[in-house]
Amino acid sequence: MNKKLLALAISGAVFGTQAVAVELYNEDGTTFSVGGHVSVNLNGSENGDTDVGANSPRINFNATQELSNGFTADAKGEWALNYLEGGEETFTTRLGYVGLTHDDFGRAVVGTQWAPYYDVAGVADMPIAFANEFIYDNHGAFGTGRADKMVSYRNGFDLGEAGKVTIGLGWQGTQTASDIYTATISDDSGLTDASQTIGINTEVKDRTQVTLGYEIMGAKLGYGYNTGDIKISGDTETASSHVFSAAYGSYGTGLYLAGVYASNEYMNSTSSTGAFNGVDATLTGLLAESDAYELLAAYALDNSLNFIINYEMVEGRVATGESKETAREELALQTEYNFTPKFVGYAGYQFDLNDDNGRNTDDKWTIGGRYYL
Repeated sequence: MNKKLLALAISGAVFGTQAVAVELYNEDGTTFSVGGHVSVNLNGSENGDTDVGANSPRINFNATQELSNGFTADAKGEWALNYLEGGEETFTTRLGYVGLTHDDFGRAVVGTQWAPYYDVAGVADMPIAFANEFIYDNHGAFGTGRADKMVSYRNGFDLGEAGKVTIGLGWQGTQTASDIYTATISDDSGLTDASQTIGINTEVKDRTQVTLGYEIMGAKLGYGYNTGDIKISGDTETASSHVFSAAYGSYGTGLYLAGVYASNEYMNSTSSTGAFNGVDATLTGLLAESDAYELLAAYALDNSLNFIINYEMVEGRVATGESKETAREELALQTEYNFTPKFVGYAGYQFDLNDDNGRNTDDKWTIGGRYYL
C-alpha cells in the first residue's frame, strides 16, 4: 500500500469530499486536527414553499499516532450538525472508528465508517446540491454508504505503468432496524402538522462485502458485491447487490465522467401513499428486485467554475413476478464555484422525471454556500 494510498486512507478523503482540516497538534508522531463544513441554502420546489436549509453540515475530530514497525493508528469521530432548528437534536453520529494502517499490509478499520462498497458506488456522488441517492437507501444497516458497526480491510497494489489495483472487504454483525419498513399516518385535516410513524422491526443478519478496483491513466473501474439476509415478520430474504462503476478524471479539475449501475435484491427503498384499510398513510419498504443507475458529467474551468449534469434512476418490482415500477428518476443541472479554497458557492435545479402511475412530479432547486472549517 503506497504512501499516497496510505495518506488518503488516514485522512478519510472520499470521492467528492473536499478534505479540509485545521491541524492543532503535530509532534513526536502524533497529530490532531478538526475539520468539517457548514452550509446554508435557499430551497424550493414545484409543490412546496421556499425555505432556508442546510446541506449535510458536520464537524469531525481526527487523530493519528505513529507506532513501531511501520504501523500508524488513527481515530475519527464525525457528527452531523443541526444549527437551524432550535429544540431539535443538535448532534447525530455520522462516523466513529479506529483504524490501523501499514504501507505493505494495508488498512483495517473498526466502527461506523465509509464502506468499501462506497469506494465503488460513490464515484458519482460528487455534487453538493443534488447527487447519488440510491446508495443511501438503508445505507447504515446494509453497508452501502456510512456503514454502522463495520469491520473493514483495504489494500492497494501499485503495478507501475500497468496501473493500480485495490481490494476491499467488509463485515457487519446482526442489527435490528425499524426504519426500513414503515407506515406514516398524518393529520390530513390541515389543522395540525402532527404525524405518527410506525416502524416494523427488521432483523438485518450478518453482512459481508467485497470490492475490486483498477485504475490506469486517470480511468477507474470498480466492482462490489454486498450480501446478507434480512428477516421481517417471520419471512427471510437475501438483500444483495452487484455494483459496477467507471470514472475518468478528477472531479473539480477539467473533465470528469462517472457512471454507476447496481443490480439489487431487497436493497432499494420504495414508497406508496394512499388509503390503506380506510386510513390515509405513506408506506415504505424494499423493492424485491431493482436496477439502479447514476450518470455524472462535469467540466471545471481553470477558475474553478464547475458545470455539472447528473441523472439517476431506480426501477424494479415490489414482488417477484410483478410489473416494473419506477421508484425515482431525476435529472439535475448544477454549478459550483470556489470563491476561496474554503468557501464554495453552489446552485442546482433538479427535474423530477418520475410520473409513473400518474405520480405528481416535483422539480426542486437550491442555491447556497458552504464553508469548510
